[in-house]
Amino acid sequence: MTENTFPVYSADAIVNFYRTEVLTGQEAKHLTKSDLTPTPKPGTVQTLYMRVLHLLYRFRPECHSMVPLLENIQYPAYQEGATSIMSVYIRMQQFLPMCLVFDFSLNDLLAPQKQKTITVLSAILNFLHFRKQRMEMVLEKQAKYRADMDRLQAYTRGNKEAEKKIKALTTIPPEQQAEAEELAAALSELQATTMHEYQEVNVKNDCIAEWKTKIAEKSQKLAQVKVDVSNMKEDIGKLKSQIVESPEELKSQMEKMRENVKNVKNSIKETDERVVELQNMVQGVTHTEAEIQQMYNLLQDLESSMSNTKQRHEMQQDLTAQYEKKQKELKNLCVEEAQMKRAQGMKLDKESKQNIRRQMKKETMEQHVQDVMGQCNQIHQKREEMAEKIQEISRETQQLKAKIQSLRDVCSKETEKAQALYDTLSNSMDDLHGRIDTHIVDLKQDVVRMSANF
Repeated sequence: MTENTFPVYSADAIVNFYRTEVLTGQEAKHLTKSDLTPTPKPGTVQTLYMRVLHLLYRFRPECHSMVPLLENIQYPAYQEGATSIMSVYIRMQQFLPMCLVFDFSLNDLLAPQKQKTITVLSAILNFLHFRKQRMEMVLEKQAKYRADMDRLQAYTRGNKEAEKKIKALTTIPPEQQAEAEELAAALSELQATTMHEYQEVNVKNDCIAEWKTKIAEKSQKLAQVKVDVSNMKEDIGKLKSQIVESPEELKSQMEKMRENVKNVKNSIKETDERVVELQNMVQGVTHTEAEIQQMYNLLQDLESSMSNTKQRHEMQQDLTAQYEKKQKELKNLCVEEAQMKRAQGMKLDKESKQNIRRQMKKETMEQHVQDVMGQCNQIHQKREEMAEKIQEISRETQQLKAKIQSLRDVCSKETEKAQALYDTLSNSMDDLHGRIDTHIVDLKQDVVRMSANF
């Protein structure tokens, strides 16, 4: 016990721990430090060991004193007393190696020593701390396992719902397949027509640019003609004021002027008609541009729908990957659950067997208790007889004590008389010794005188 792998606690810490964690009721209140130091009480130590065994193995303290059902047992009371101590000793020898204590002996129960008892109790305290920590860890793992199982069920439900959604998104209903095919064909035709119209629009834009240049040139020529006409009118007015022309020349000139005006009007009409045609063409081009813009918007919507379908396809792939991963985890968890169920089934079988054994033991114990109760009644009768004998003996001892007290009083009186006689004798002896001393002194003086005379 010199080198321990666990800490040795003080007596106060041990008492506080066993009060709060092991003992209950009146036992916890009555446990004090004086029960362990300086000399441990065997009854207290045995009670502590019994309570520890009850806490760990559910072995009740009264079960230690049960004697096997054998016939012709002499002095069963003696057997019960030894049986309880031997039962505690055997079970503590089986339990203490788990606490790293390997030198437990029967003397530690019958006459425990302070240091050895504190060391054993410290080892049990350390083991109980370790057991409490492990139980907390096991409870945490059980809670985590339950949470994982709940999460797995939620994931499986989510996976099933996602599979249903994926099937609903990927599969086209039969009543919509014809419409989808028609839409695909219309989309291909629309793309082809848009390309053809794009080409036509480009050609028309080139024609419009050419006509615009021609119109600009003709408008310039028309403005120049108008300027020339105005100049000519001014010249005609000047000439009219200066020259008097003949009516024939005037008529011919007027006819020429009329022809020129008709030509100019015809050209203006042609230009106006051409401008109207060009305006109609421009309106047609704008209308086609609007249609092209609508088609372009439709194409953008189709592209966005295609991108959405691609995203959904990617999401479907991700969901399938997650589903496969969850399926693997589910298989692993199912395997673990099967193992746990097997272990639980084995535990249930063991518990059922143990319950059957406990029931049989309980029946045998009840029978034994009934026998023991009968024996206890006999012992109780014997105890009553012994109590009566003890009362008679106590009365006799009281009488003897009274006699002894009276004799003591008489002795004290005699001793007082003897003390008085002793005091008188001692005084008389002192006087006698004084007289003898004086007589011896006188004799010495007489001897001196006689020697002087001789």
